[in-house]
Amino acid sequence: MAESKKKQAAGADKKANRRGAARLAAVQALYQMDIAGSGINDIFAEFESHWLGGEVEGEKYLPAEAAFFRDIVAGVVRDQARLDPMIDEALSKGWPLKRIDAILRAVLRAGAYELEHRKDVPGRVVVSEYVDVANAFVEREETGMVNAVLDQIARQFRADEFSRG
Repeated sequence: MAESKKKQAAGADKKANRRGAARLAAVQALYQMDIAGSGINDIFAEFESHWLGGEVEGEKYLPAEAAFFRDIVAGVVRDQARLDPMIDEALSKGWPLKRIDAILRAVLRAGAYELEHRKDVPGRVVVSEYVDVANAFVEREETGMVNAVLDQIARQFRADEFSRG
């Protein structure tokens, strides 16, 4: 019985790591789309052939859950016109989303999308994961802003989950 629980936990850890890698790749893809104006099909082709689980410039990337990656990127692209005003509202006054660094826009959009659409992942996990992703790119002060904005958005989409403490 204990062995079966260990296997389940190891499987869950592996899935979590693959989803974490998918989140990181999704943020990088959204950033690239924002900066370079790349189209979604080009992004999918590039990331799935070179980045997801591959090696780029000597860096080995964790295998990512490709379907999860695709869902986040496609969902953000599809819902961006609705997500951006919501993120704007959650940002401090005087700092509209268009003034936020492109990588942080990508993190906030991906996090907001996942909070709304991926109810299979606990909200606190989503917020924590995107704070970790932001941490790979920006200073601690900015990760605090990511945490605050995503927490506020999480309370809109998952009030029941966040009202329990």
